Amino acid sequence: MPSCNFLTPNSCTVVSTTMCIYSGRIPFSYLEDIQMRFMKNYGKVAHYAPAYAMNDEFSRVLHQQMEFFSSNPSADTLNRVRGEIRTIMVENIEKILERGDRIELLVDKTATMQDSSFHFKKQSKRLRRALWMKNANALVSSSFLLPPITKFMKVVFTFNGDF
Repeated sequence: MPSCNFLTPNSCTVVSTTMCIYSGRIPFSYLEDIQMRFMKNYGKVAHYAPAYAMNDEFSRVLHQQMEFFSSNPSADTLNRVRGEIRTIMVENIEKILERGDRIELLVDKTATMQDSSFHFKKQSKRLRRALWMKNANALVSSSFLLPPITKFMKVVFTFNGDF
């Protein structure tokens, strides 16, 4: 079933009849393009010219643009932009997923480092306690051995080597 589309800017009406297979935006894009080309070529003369005066010259443009808008997918800018947006969205989702993988890796490494730091702290406390005990034992043993040694040294030096 055919549909009729028209555009009326600046008191110059542009009309097209299309089949229903074409959505509303493609015929109106066609009409806007034809109106722009017509006004660019003929301008103010178009308002005073008799009907069909420019038909011979402009019919080639009409035919070329009709072929372009009915067969070329780039004529439907909305679908083209949708495709570009879809591509950009897919790329962004892939980047987010990669970022999520990297975040998971960082979380795992952080957990490993936290465990390692806990074990290091525990082992350093044990080592500190062991060294403290060793020093305490050395002090205690030196306090028991020091008096007899000092007494012996006094005896040796008081006799001046005369036994």
